[in-house]
Amino acid sequence: MKTIFLLLAVLIAGSAWAQTNNWNDSPNNWNNSQNNWNNSSNNWQNSPNNWNNSANNWNSNNGVYDNSGNRIGYQTQSPTGVTNVYDNNGNRIGYSPAGSR
Repeated sequence: MKTIFLLLAVLIAGSAWAQTNNWNDSPNNWNNSQNNWNNSSNNWQNSPNNWNNSANNWNSNNGVYDNSGNRIGYQTQSPTGVTNVYDNNGNRIGYSPAGSR
């Protein structure tokens, strides 16, 4: 009986994981990880100190805005195609995996 229960639990857990977790979308995937240099705000391409990402740059074309039109951050794209979203202080607040739209 314990074996049947354990087998059933493993099948349900595996099925739930497969439905809710796609490796390409997972934050545990190195391409999406905030520990990956390509996704770090310490990387100059992603830094809030880079003029292209600065909230003070009125001509910046990578700003992220709320529904009221207030700039809440910026986005950059890594060489692997991951779109990273940062707040104005350079804290990574989200990402979109490569190939997803």
